Parts: sequence; structure tokens; C-alpha cells
Amino acid sequence: MPYRHASVIAFLVLFLATAARAEDPVADAQAVISGQIAALMSDDADKAYSYASPGIRDLYPDKNAFLAMVQKNYEPVYHAGTYAFGRSKLVGGGEVVLQEVLIGARQGTDWTAIYEMRLMDDGSYKINGVRMMRNTGSQGI
Repeated sequence: MPYRHASVIAFLVLFLATAARAEDPVADAQAVISGQIAALMSDDADKAYSYASPGIRDLYPDKNAFLAMVQKNYEPVYHAGTYAFGRSKLVGGGEVVLQEVLIGARQGTDWTAIYEMRLMDDGSYKINGVRMMRNTGSQGI
């Protein structure tokens, strides 16, 4: 009988921890950013494009135009050697997340990318813009 109670308690702890994580705007935004960077690094235009906000999709109405723009304007992200998350900032209680990403590009240059993440009606985050700055350390948001 004690084992049954222990397993129920363990289940509830794991369930609540998962539910709490699902409601963490920063973690959710970081997961989207990681997904898009991984997609870009493997040249998966479909997957990379799926993380773009409706506003970005309006500007680049197909995956090929989107990928061409990323290749031209965001080379450090497109060919990121390594990256790590820096500071984050919630705006309006999580409707917008600004996330700093520190990138070590393959060419040996360090960059900071500030991602603007927008909360969608379905509860997911989409990338609504990225501002790139060449530097060697965290500058904050």
C-alpha cells in the first residue's frame, strides 16, 4: 500500500512540474528558438519557416523566400557554431518575450541576437523578428 501512495505522489509531482514548465513563457520561447536554429542548421526550410510569426510570413509568403532572407541577413544564426541563451525580458505579462541569444559563429565571430517572440492565440510562441549585434559579451536587453 505505501508503494501505491508513493507512485501516485511521484506521478503528481512529475505532472505538476510538466504543467508548470508548459506555462513558462521564457522556456517556451527558448524551445522555439532552439527548434528554428536546429532547422536552419540542417537546411530544413519547412521546419524553420513554421516558427515564423504571421507578420513574418506576410513579408515572406513562402519558405524559399524566407530561407533566402535568413541566409542573406542572418548568416550567424543560419550557420551557428554554438549558441547559448542570455537574458530574457517579458513584456505585458508574457505576450512578448525578448530573448538574448549569444552565438559563436563558425567564422569565429561572436554575435548577440535579440529575438522578439510573440504569443499566438493558440498559446504557442512564434518568432516575430531578430536583431543582430556583433560583439563578444552579453549587453542585456
